[in-house]
Amino acid sequence: MSMNIGVLGYRFMGQAHANALARLPMFFPEAPDVERHTLVGRDEEALASAADQLGFSHTATDPEAAIEEIDVFYNLGPNHVHPEFSIAALDADVPVLCEKPLAPTLDDAERMVTAARESDAIAGCAFNYRFLPAIQHAKGLVASGALGEIRQVRGRYLQDWLTDPETPWEWRLDADLAGSGVLGDLGAHTIDLARFLVGDEVGEIDRLSGQLRTFVDERPVDGDNEGDGSDGSDETREVTVDDAYSAQVSFESGAVGTFEGSRYAAGRKNDHSIEIYGSEGGLAFSLERLNELEVLRKDGRGYETILVTDPDDPYVEAWWPPGHVLGWEHALVHENYEFLSSVRDGTEFHPSFEDAYGVQQVLDAIERSDASGERVDVT
Repeated sequence: MSMNIGVLGYRFMGQAHANALARLPMFFPEAPDVERHTLVGRDEEALASAADQLGFSHTATDPEAAIEEIDVFYNLGPNHVHPEFSIAALDADVPVLCEKPLAPTLDDAERMVTAARESDAIAGCAFNYRFLPAIQHAKGLVASGALGEIRQVRGRYLQDWLTDPETPWEWRLDADLAGSGVLGDLGAHTIDLARFLVGDEVGEIDRLSGQLRTFVDERPVDGDNEGDGSDGSDETREVTVDDAYSAQVSFESGAVGTFEGSRYAAGRKNDHSIEIYGSEGGLAFSLERLNELEVLRKDGRGYETILVTDPDDPYVEAWWPPGHVLGWEHALVHENYEFLSSVRDGTEFHPSFEDAYGVQQVLDAIERSDASGERVDVT
């Protein structure tokens, strides 16, 4: 039988997941049968238009009512709606795929994890970069011991879309709606990748020092910001989240790490990079060259560039001939394939809410460290 999918949110991530759902049967014929059933939003007119564009057969303005009509719920709304509607779905034993970060606060994330533990349904968090072939290949290199003992991890996520102080205010700039700024929006991705790639080798991040900065304190409101509760009548609105963060961390094994993120990195459109250094080699990945890995092997004379597009590379057999590169959207196709297959087969899915809670603990510790000016324990 076909799974009826309900999706909350129809802008950036709603479009990305609708595209992924449409691609599944074309390239992964063994994937579960799905119907883009219900699209959920607030504005009925905009919702009807989006449903027609994205291929959904029904619309709803009440998420909890929609949950009664679907088999799987995608919570892709602003961060402040993640807890309430994800928990409602899990209480009804409806599987949930929730956008990252899991929740605005650690307390909210804990409530969501509790709901997932008590539910018979699968609960996943949409850290889509795990599903890039190059990242999967990097995971295999680390797990095989090719880099030796892991000693250092460096991660950064840099964008520049707020460098102009006249860029309009939106919900991502409000602590009540987003929880945090760059830290949760971009830093969550970096921290999840680090935990995914090296966590089995170095353990959890156990201590850290962090700092947050806000560079522009208020921005103009244009009245077209989904999820902000504004009618656009205010001339400006306060920015209550961080514009940049940095953190120095230690892992249980004694390995160390450095993470940073910014929306003020002029000229950096979507620069998500991670580097891993071990006793016998290293590797580096950049989202801006997402089909490639830079790898240094033991006794190598320097880093070599590996193009991860061969049929035996993760997921690549489903797509194009070698050298015909994949793009950002393919990670979401792979993510949807894995999540929906887990729902159908009743198997574990990662990243789970438990995995996302581990990320949230690190985010919370960075905020606590910034507030106290001291190095802190993560748990």
